[in-house]
Amino acid sequence: MAISPLMAALNQLCDEKGLSKDTVLEVVEAALAAAYRKDYGKPHQIIRAHLDQETGEISMKQILEVAKDVEDENSQITVKQAKKYIKYIKNKKYKKNPQVGDEIELLLPAPDQGFGRIAAQTAKQVITQKIQEAEREIILKEFEGKEGQIITGTIQQMERDNYIVNLGKANGILPRMGQVAGDNYSPSQRMKFYLEKVEQSNRGPRLLLSRSHPEFVVALFSSEVPEIPAGTVEIKGIAREAGVRSKMAVATSEKSLDPVGSCVGQRGTRVQAVLSELGEEKIDIILWNEKTEKLIENALSPAKITKVKIDKKKKEAKVMAPEDQLSLAIGKNGQNVRLASKLTGFNIDIEKTKEKGKKESKTAKGETQEKPTKELKDKEAKSETK
Repeated sequence: MAISPLMAALNQLCDEKGLSKDTVLEVVEAALAAAYRKDYGKPHQIIRAHLDQETGEISMKQILEVAKDVEDENSQITVKQAKKYIKYIKNKKYKKNPQVGDEIELLLPAPDQGFGRIAAQTAKQVITQKIQEAEREIILKEFEGKEGQIITGTIQQMERDNYIVNLGKANGILPRMGQVAGDNYSPSQRMKFYLEKVEQSNRGPRLLLSRSHPEFVVALFSSEVPEIPAGTVEIKGIAREAGVRSKMAVATSEKSLDPVGSCVGQRGTRVQAVLSELGEEKIDIILWNEKTEKLIENALSPAKITKVKIDKKKKEAKVMAPEDQLSLAIGKNGQNVRLASKLTGFNIDIEKTKEKGKKESKTAKGETQEKPTKELKDKEAKSETK
């Protein structure tokens, strides 16, 4: 069966906007009802339009509420009047004995000369507004489900300190805080982004993106390491200074599995795939440990630590490191110890381990009072024998 030109236009609109047919029909019917009320309706009238999908014919109905006492004839009808109307139209969808609160639909005459200019403008405004609202709702639902995930987009333009990113159906915002120093954001460049937040605004859904968020690194590893989404490898914590260095602690419940090796991959393929997205940034993958002392020791890698003392109440840790490991433990501009502190949640103070000789000299203090006396006695005994 051939469809009407109106239905053909609506089908095309559905395809272009990615909207469902029911949504568009609802919008058009609301617009037609608004146009009819503008030219032919009365104050407080509730009018509904119905568009036949096969023929394209439009029918208008006035909605009346069954009331005990009628206060407004344009929106209410008595029980007695409702009974008479139902008996007259013989429509099976209505009860024979309507109750207060029921709705009755009265068929309205079709406009003889169509809609006037003002009514047509009203209909156009309603359709435009409702379709925009429907589009925003679809975008909001789609991207809300992707919050906390990685999405790919194209840099479109720069507005003040923010970059507008084309994500296909919508545009995202990469604010200054989400940018990484050293990254090159040029127009038409495709990049990966972390969808940090989806929120509703007066202009529609606002999609906040980030490349500096610590969870961006977590999401990248999740996409490259199958064991993470499978749950056999767990990322227990991450500390990041975007564009420079990150520290990530991983663990597993399976004894036969090496969580660090799983993240690194064979010949470093997995970690290299992540690093290729992060540019010059370096990543330290460490083994998680339930013992805080051991975790702090691991977090300060690649430095080798001699001893760790912690104060759980103050969340402080005193770390002893050999002199040749001290600068490595602290890191350039204190970066290594700073990231370790963020990762473990402890304020870490690194001190130099005292030299072995000095330690022995302290221990030998008591021995140095005994040993010379004994040696002297032996010498004296030998001299007496001679």
